[in-house]
Amino acid sequence: MSKSLSTLLSQVGMLSVLGTTALFANAANAEPTGYNQISFNVEANQEVENDQVTATLYKQAQATTPKKLATELNAAMNQALNIAKRYPTVTATTGRQHTYPKYDDNGKITGWTGTISVDLKSNDFAKTSELVAQLQENLVIQNIQFGVSEKKQKQLETELIKKASLQFKEQAKSLAETWDMSGYRIVNVSINTNGGYQPRPMMMMRDAAAKSSVPAQEFEGGNTKLGVTASGTIELIPFMR
Repeated sequence: MSKSLSTLLSQVGMLSVLGTTALFANAANAEPTGYNQISFNVEANQEVENDQVTATLYKQAQATTPKKLATELNAAMNQALNIAKRYPTVTATTGRQHTYPKYDDNGKITGWTGTISVDLKSNDFAKTSELVAQLQENLVIQNIQFGVSEKKQKQLETELIKKASLQFKEQAKSLAETWDMSGYRIVNVSINTNGGYQPRPMMMMRDAAAKSSVPAQEFEGGNTKLGVTASGTIELIPFMR
């Protein structure tokens, strides 16, 4: 056999080996093709009583200089936080602050406007209502919302996840029986939760100086519907022939 022919056959052999290796590599990386697959979702819900209230109140002011504006806004916030200290069951934190200039027709700054807010959170509706009434002497309500506390929500979601999972399992079994299959295998399952706060819009109060006192509201928190959805895909297994 000539040297060139020997070399050619050697190269063909190497190409054959490389081709076979590539074939196995592609087969290993290829995604398996599923048959008899069904995707569906189930949902478990529960309506629960809201046990937490959040509120935001703010102060808006105008001044000729940033210093005068900051002095007025800071004084209002310090007063609000000092009042909130009388209510230990209510958590009060400084909220958002905004300051922006006012311009005349020639683009010259003629003054400054700013807002500052305080955020409240509590499980004590009565005390929060009293505090809100106290703060309305100088601040204006931006929003009040009622919802389920994180602790209570986690407890309920644990129960609902279990309930939704059992419902998914029962539905999968029912589908296998309906399609005359011997059983099923789970391809994938995802669990999603939903819930939240219920906003209660409030009317804007008149200028605080026009009121000597503000009566406290009676808060009715209402209910929130918590839900857990189990979504996934199963593969039905036929009887062996």
